[in-house]
Amino acid sequence: MIKRLFISRDVRAGELLLLLFLLSVGMFGCARPPEPVVPVEPPVAVVPVIPEKEVPEPAEPVEPLLAVDWSEVDGWLEDEPILAMGALMKSCSALRWRPQWQAVCEKAAEMQGRPGYEIRSYFEQYFLPHQLRLEDGNPVGMVTGYYVPDLRGSRQETSEYSYPLYRRPDDLLTIDLSDIYPSLGNYRLRGRLDGHRVVPYWDRQAIDGREHPLSGHELFWVADPVELFFLHVQGSGRILFEDGSGVMVNYADQNGHPYRSIGKWMLDRGIMTRDQMSMQNIRGWAQRNPDQVDNLLGQNPSYIFFRDLGDGVVSPPGALGVPLTPGRSLAVDTRYVPLGAPVFLASTWPNSDRPLKRLMVAQDTGGAIKGRVRADFFWGMGEQAGEQAGKMKQDVRLWVLLPR
Repeated sequence: MIKRLFISRDVRAGELLLLLFLLSVGMFGCARPPEPVVPVEPPVAVVPVIPEKEVPEPAEPVEPLLAVDWSEVDGWLEDEPILAMGALMKSCSALRWRPQWQAVCEKAAEMQGRPGYEIRSYFEQYFLPHQLRLEDGNPVGMVTGYYVPDLRGSRQETSEYSYPLYRRPDDLLTIDLSDIYPSLGNYRLRGRLDGHRVVPYWDRQAIDGREHPLSGHELFWVADPVELFFLHVQGSGRILFEDGSGVMVNYADQNGHPYRSIGKWMLDRGIMTRDQMSMQNIRGWAQRNPDQVDNLLGQNPSYIFFRDLGDGVVSPPGALGVPLTPGRSLAVDTRYVPLGAPVFLASTWPNSDRPLKRLMVAQDTGGAIKGRVRADFFWGMGEQAGEQAGKMKQDVRLWVLLPR
């Protein structure tokens, strides 16, 4: 018989506590509720505090031009500055109305026919030399060479002359940002309209491809695509016709795409070594590998458009608009060197350690001539000039002579 469990009023307090304890532990068959699960906090990793290293702030780039004394111009006393006076007078024809150049050019006109020591004194009195420096302060940069090539050509397309020189196309847009963004005043954007959008202009592969987007803009035709490519690099050249006549052509505009060196592309692929690299060796490689020429030339998307300079032009004008002087005209980056300014160059002759130190004049620019200590040496016209220009890739130091 199961007795009912009851608690009388006279149960002592101690017995009551014992009874409650037995009920809580299930002494009488009652199910014990599960204990609640208390989540365990994961251990906190103690990360040691390591003091940060002091990272120096990147150095501010140095100013490109540093005023120096004439005694610091390497080779100044070794050259005959009288040989550069002709090039300077050509610059003065474009600069003489500018206030900072008026006194310089007026005095230069008076110096015609004076002896060499007076010419040297003139430069020292009227100009202050400024050494060009790279962003890190290094004064050593690079100088290359250029020239005016001769190309066999025709006024009409034939089976022999099938590679066109193009004039500036009508749909090429040039956008000047200087009015809106003065800090971008040295830059020009080039493009074309595609509906209501301005898009990049055709690159070299598109222009020379099957679609021929510039058909109808041909000036002349030439026989050799590699010679035409080098004409693009040089910016000026003479087209010689079979009847013995010829015409000078000159840079008119550019498609807006950056210049890419095909020489570097060949170096990166082991086609040539640095010691082998020259225009002459690139020509030879192209003759041995005609099936690879289009791909090689297409690595440079930049494309140059030309203008016919007409009869009687014996030396092409540079970017300043004056005829270039062989051996005394220099192409520069105008962000750092003003066009028309004399520039003293200290370098070596092509493929040589023989010193080449002379006074030149900044009268031209070039798509590949970018940088503070960067220049292109104008060697002149014809095959001999091309031999020197094709081999030139030398270290150089440059001093810009600015009017006092």
